[in-house]
Amino acid sequence: MAVVSAPEAADWRPDRFLDGYRQRTLPLGPDPDGQSPISATLIRRADTVPARGAVLYVHGFTDYFFHEPLADFFIDRGYAFYAIDLRKCGRSLQPHHTPHFTTDLAAYDEELGRALEIILDEVGADCRVVIAGHSTGGLVTSLWLDRLRQHRPALHRAVDGLLLNSPWFDLQGDAVLRTLPVTMLIKAVAAVAPMRVIPKELSQAYGESLHDSAHGEWNYDLEVKPLGGFPVTFGFLDAVRSGQRHLHRGIDVGVPALVLRSDKTHFARTYSSSTDHADAVLDVTQIARWSGCLGNRVTAVPVPDARHDVFLSVPHAREQAYREVDDWLTRVLAPTVARSPRTPSTNTQSTTGSENHL
Repeated sequence: MAVVSAPEAADWRPDRFLDGYRQRTLPLGPDPDGQSPISATLIRRADTVPARGAVLYVHGFTDYFFHEPLADFFIDRGYAFYAIDLRKCGRSLQPHHTPHFTTDLAAYDEELGRALEIILDEVGADCRVVIAGHSTGGLVTSLWLDRLRQHRPALHRAVDGLLLNSPWFDLQGDAVLRTLPVTMLIKAVAAVAPMRVIPKELSQAYGESLHDSAHGEWNYDLEVKPLGGFPVTFGFLDAVRSGQRHLHRGIDVGVPALVLRSDKTHFARTYSSSTDHADAVLDVTQIARWSGCLGNRVTAVPVPDARHDVFLSVPHAREQAYREVDDWLTRVLAPTVARSPRTPSTNTQSTTGSENHL
């Protein structure tokens, strides 16, 4: 087992949100969307740990890393845990930024690649890394791994698996929103006014189900993760829709993937107890439909009563989600780790079991 070296004082400093964690600023190049300077923020626990591998976690829209129990789960199993707040998100958000704004999801390749290189430098060049993505982060990481496989195969070979938590694989809502005329309208507005806000108010029901100031059990910063979410711009939505269309044509993330989602959707303008036992943000049937587009080693598991973030669900649902991850790490990824660290797997068959495999 490799041992994570002590963080360099010049690179890492105490995290602004979590005690016992460190953060490292990753300066980025010029912002293609004109909001320079920009940077990303890498987060990790402060203590050193024996490491069988590492995890890089990527948040969703109106989100940032705050979920210490998720980190504890992986650390308890011998994984060094890292998370990244992408440009203009969470710890990386600056006053001159439009929150979470990008006009091309591929722009995130810069900070994701640098984060992966830092992990390999700290944990060891032969470290096996699990990439984890939630919601928009699930779409971003899937497309990134497909590009990484094609353009940086040596770096891609360090990736052992992809864990997706309710990935945003299609546009939820009425079917008309996914028609060609609406797609072209979004693209046209994005071309001339990318920062124009979509004229639709977002529901606070999901946020109220999570935060301990309302009906939830979780405490997080409402300035970087407001209950009703940040406004959605035409430029950002066009970037997401472009990424989703690319996914729908079929990609290959190149590693085994586990896709977790709720077993049902419940959209509502106001909070009720039903919000606690369903995905209140995305249509889970769309996640099920498009999961098979990731490649040929995909395990898809609906978690009964899970929320949009399955690891922030009510206790019995999140416990089930953790059991599914534990099983996947042991049954699917452990045999890969047993092989030579730099030898790509040649297994192209889906795993078998009680889950749905796509």
